[in-house]
Amino acid sequence: MNAYIFPGQGAQFSGMGLDLYENSPLAQELFEKANSILGFTITDIMFEGTADALKETKVTQPAIFLHSVILAKTLGSAFKPDMVAGHSLGEFSALVANGALSFEAGLKLVSQRALAMQKACELQPSTMAAVLGLEDALVEDICAKTTGIVVAANYNCPGQLVISGEIEAINTACEALKEAGARRALVLPVGGAFHSPLMEPAREELAAAIENTTFNKPNCPIYQNVTANAVISEAEIKANLIKQLTAPVRWTQSVQQMITDGASLFTEVGPGKVLQGLVKKINKEAQTASAIYSSEA
Repeated sequence: MNAYIFPGQGAQFSGMGLDLYENSPLAQELFEKANSILGFTITDIMFEGTADALKETKVTQPAIFLHSVILAKTLGSAFKPDMVAGHSLGEFSALVANGALSFEAGLKLVSQRALAMQKACELQPSTMAAVLGLEDALVEDICAKTTGIVVAANYNCPGQLVISGEIEAINTACEALKEAGARRALVLPVGGAFHSPLMEPAREELAAAIENTTFNKPNCPIYQNVTANAVISEAEIKANLIKQLTAPVRWTQSVQQMITDGASLFTEVGPGKVLQGLVKKINKEAQTASAIYSSEA
């Protein structure tokens, strides 16, 4: 069975999507439509912008979404998912790819999500840290015992967990994690505590937008971050999307469940190969590939 997976924030690079724009009339049409919907020329930043310009949350999230979704759409009849999943932001790309959301609705939600998260970040200084080389349960236990807000945020693969929370609490937890034997406990250069209770203002804002958006019956199940289980109910998809901002990304568990349910090939759709690397670390027997646009497709 074919599983298609969609990357999240951090996969961006200067020049992303330019090859699609130059070689596919459909891609060009969708990129221009995106410029119009967003109210600024995101293609200029994607194709020619600096790393710093691409790092702005209001740019990064729609840019990665556009690269992933437009690539999926240009694959034509070659795109035949039996199941989909996306890492954090990538969940929105996956929902457009499996027909649950229209291109326009998905892009508007992603833009609203980015702006809401940016606002939440500005309300309270916060950050995230990558923890390598410890069991998930031990990391969770240390977070629970740390004063302040610090929680497990991204279960990326066995031995790689990202924590999220208040700056002081993150620093304290990192010291305790190193003492407990972590190979690394490294504060990340991010603007805020994504997938933590500190994103509650953004969750409330996005909840209203999601409730007012039409969702369709998907063409195949999506394995959502919040539950790591196959979902096809529109109501359940909406509820999980709303919870996603303050809940952890259960990527390890999602991939494991997809394999249990018959996934034999994981194809990453969008910039980079980060998710392929994580899939291999979760199950070294899993087959992975990158989606590649071909004008002959």
